[in-house]
Amino acid sequence: MLHPSYTEIIDAVNSEVEPGEQPVVQSRYSIVIATAKRARQLIAGEIAEVPDFKKKPLSVAIEELHKGKVKIVSEDETEETTEVQNQDEE
Repeated sequence: MLHPSYTEIIDAVNSEVEPGEQPVVQSRYSIVIATAKRARQLIAGEIAEVPDFKKKPLSVAIEELHKGKVKIVSEDETEETTEVQNQDEE
């Protein structure tokens, strides 16, 4: 059995959502995509936010999401962040 379970990870990711707001993650598919993306970042050389103790990158990514060390942002938020950074550079 997978630990933490999908529901535990979804609950952890959505824990900071205010009542009445749309949850950040609504499906297991979203969790799979987010953890895979984070695992690729770790493979590319990013520093893990949790002690890895020689764990595989996917296991580290799952633990980071479960402990709230990394956040999932929507594509809209990513575009807004990029626009703000571009404006600051000008």
